[in-house]
Amino acid sequence: MAATTEVPDKGVVLLDFWPSMFGIRVRIALAEKGVEYEYREEDLANKSPALLRLNPVHKKIPVLVHDGRPVCESIIIVHYIDETWAGPGRPAFLPSDPYARARARFWADFVDKKIYDIGARLWRTKGETQQQAKQEFVEAMKLLEEELGDKPYFGGDNFGYMDIALVAFSCWFHTYETHANISMEAEFPKLMAWVKRCQARESVSKSLPDPLKILEFVGVLKKKHGIE
Repeated sequence: MAATTEVPDKGVVLLDFWPSMFGIRVRIALAEKGVEYEYREEDLANKSPALLRLNPVHKKIPVLVHDGRPVCESIIIVHYIDETWAGPGRPAFLPSDPYARARARFWADFVDKKIYDIGARLWRTKGETQQQAKQEFVEAMKLLEEELGDKPYFGGDNFGYMDIALVAFSCWFHTYETHANISMEAEFPKLMAWVKRCQARESVSKSLPDPLKILEFVGVLKKKHGIE
């Protein structure tokens, strides 16, 4: 559905772009909480007046509009969803212990600062630059795997904040593998087992695009920008 200028004063609207791992986070969070919402696909080459008005600072997706009020930046939106739709019958994304909450936020911040940038360099570059990105990617993912340890999820027994932050990237892993010649299963077996656990959840499986479509999308991007 094309985005329009107007958003309703009541209800929930998500301005998004289908391959965005940041938008995927929000979709997973809304699904986990059982929140009904209107999805509006954005054309990032021709951003809608609604997006520019609702996120005038960054002019980026995703934007969650709740009762006419916009919330921007994906990890902030996930936190907002957790606090807004709380209570009996709804899962809490963040643990009750302050230290455990701080740790979850630390690693989610690590994902935002490291994985997106490194992952993009895996398919945007070649040669020595790509090899450097590959080394950085392996190091970062090993740190994440160490943090996960033998736990089912990053927070322990329950799927939560950090899982949402990282699993949204999993549909891009095939693209990283293809362009940088990395075997995710061989390099990060515990993380890939965790991905499969997460993908067994309906909230995740229904929110993640087909990895082959992501690979195709990246191929189109590379041609468009003259990256061969």
